[in-house]
Amino acid sequence: MLNVFTPNRHVNNVLEIKPEDLQERNIKGIITDLDNTLVAWDQPDAPEEIIEWFRKMGEADIEIVIASNNNENRVKLFSEPLDKSFIHSARKPLALAFQKARNGMGLKKEEIIVVGDQLLTDVLGGNLAGYYTVLVTPIVETDGFWTRINRKIEKWIKKRLRRKGKI
Repeated sequence: MLNVFTPNRHVNNVLEIKPEDLQERNIKGIITDLDNTLVAWDQPDAPEEIIEWFRKMGEADIEIVIASNNNENRVKLFSEPLDKSFIHSARKPLALAFQKARNGMGLKKEEIIVVGDQLLTDVLGGNLAGYYTVLVTPIVETDGFWTRINRKIEKWIKKRLRRKGKI
C-alpha cells in the first residue's frame, strides 16, 4: 500500500536535479508541479535560479511541462514568460494530466520524470501512471487551503515511510 506513495528519489529542491544526471538515465522530459516545487505557492514569478535551471534543461534538450492543480491564471502567468507548456487544473493524482503532458512531449514513459512536493498528488499520480517520481521538499511551510489538508495526511504517510526506510 505504501509503495504508491514512495518516490523513487527525494531532493531538497529542483536545483538538485541536474541535466547531466537525467541524460545518463536517458530522461528527455520532466513533468513538474509548480507551487512549492518551483516557487512558493504565493510567488508569481520564477527567481533567477529557476530561470537558469530551465535554461540548462533546455540546453540539454530536456523538455519541461508544468502540471498544476492550480487555476489557469496562476499557472499561465508563471509559465508563459518562461515559454513553457503548462497544464492547469490538472486534477492530480488522476492520470489525464500526466498523459496529456507525455503526449505533448511525444516521449515514452521511461523517458520522463515527475517532480513535485506532494505525496498525495505528484508522487501518487506519477507512480500510478508508471513514471519515475522525484519528491521535492516544499519551498515554504505555508500552503493553500486544500494543500494544508493533504499535508496532514502526508505527515502520517511520511512517518510510516520513514519507519520502513523508504524515505
